[in-house]
Amino acid sequence: MKISGSIFGLNFSAQGMSIQRKKMDLIAQNIANADTIRTESGEPYKRKFLKVETENNAFAKSLSIEGQQLQLNVTNQDHIAASQNPQEMSISSAIDNVKMNEEVDQKAGESIYMPDNPEADEKGYVQTSNVNVINEMVDMIAVTRGYEANLQSLNSAKQMVKDSLEI
Repeated sequence: MKISGSIFGLNFSAQGMSIQRKKMDLIAQNIANADTIRTESGEPYKRKFLKVETENNAFAKSLSIEGQQLQLNVTNQDHIAASQNPQEMSISSAIDNVKMNEEVDQKAGESIYMPDNPEADEKGYVQTSNVNVINEMVDMIAVTRGYEANLQSLNSAKQMVKDSLEI
């Protein structure tokens, strides 16, 4: 969702809420398929997660005061490139460069001894899904809190706009 105009605070909150909603959808899908030992491809269900990234480190470019870029101490130079020009991109255009990719966790699930199961291998073990429901529930709580924070930010920005119109 994109809110047009010069009020970029609304855009940041709306984009954050969109990201959190997509994360919640994937968490719900993971929990629903946690016990699936055979999918259409014949393999156990693999956990899915959302990878969110921006192009050209928009965060670093938006950190400038009166044309002078703020310097950040970093432990890894790949995280925030200090040599980027902050004038190339405005804060509101940073939202347009967000990429959301659904990825699959390739870690193997647990092998459980069930010799009577038709999916068991020659040794009697069944490969299960790599979804840990407890971790998914913790992620769900974190995503819910992130959504609530973005919602509060959106409501605060709306209230500021409303109050400024009453002046």
